[in-house]
Amino acid sequence: MEKREELYAGKAKSVYKTDDPDLLIMHFRDDTSAFDGKKLEQLERKGKVNNIFNAFIMEKLKAAGIPTHFEKRLSDRESLVKCMDMMPVECVVRNISAGSLVRRLGVEEGLELNPPTYELFLKNDAQGDPMINESLCLTFGWATEAQLAEMKTLTYKVNGVLKQLFDEAGMLLVDYKLEFGVFKGEVVLGDEFSPDGCRLWDKSTREKLDKDRFRQGLGGVVEAYEEVGRRLGIQFD
Repeated sequence: MEKREELYAGKAKSVYKTDDPDLLIMHFRDDTSAFDGKKLEQLERKGKVNNIFNAFIMEKLKAAGIPTHFEKRLSDRESLVKCMDMMPVECVVRNISAGSLVRRLGVEEGLELNPPTYELFLKNDAQGDPMINESLCLTFGWATEAQLAEMKTLTYKVNGVLKQLFDEAGMLLVDYKLEFGVFKGEVVLGDEFSPDGCRLWDKSTREKLDKDRFRQGLGGVVEAYEEVGRRLGIQFD
């Protein structure tokens, strides 16, 4: 597999073309950002930890029958993924109240949400990733009705798999975001799943083990990510 020119550079990952038009190389950097890029730092080992963590989760999801863009981990910081037509929509599931839900509705943090909520957001940093709905997606062509239905189905299926996985490891899956694309006509899970894009709390103490440690200046960000991985049985070295 030949790595070629950079196709895209996001907040924490870079994507490169390969000699196969159907495959890309995703490189995880140490960059860490919050508040739409207003807070930005480099955290040593974070790229390696997130790449290994993501590979573990994607394999679990694939085993559960969820189609993903993940092909294989190439190295500590790089993975091979399918080249997809990404939809600019973030699918968010919330099992426990936290973050923007608390700020928007004025509800208490830590409430169990039954059933879990499902929300859509436009992936647009300049506009602050605003909340959207299915009607807007159809009007502006961000996704079709069939794609939206499949994204919702897959997002809840991911919730069932990962909520149990983290629970068995002594953690609460508070909320998370997923991004999807289309590969050869099929809706496929893309991007990554790591503590960067979800909230995870210790089940007993409710200690935060995710990116909120960076957002809130709690420190020990990468160490918390490694602790989550350790509980799941992930080896980082």
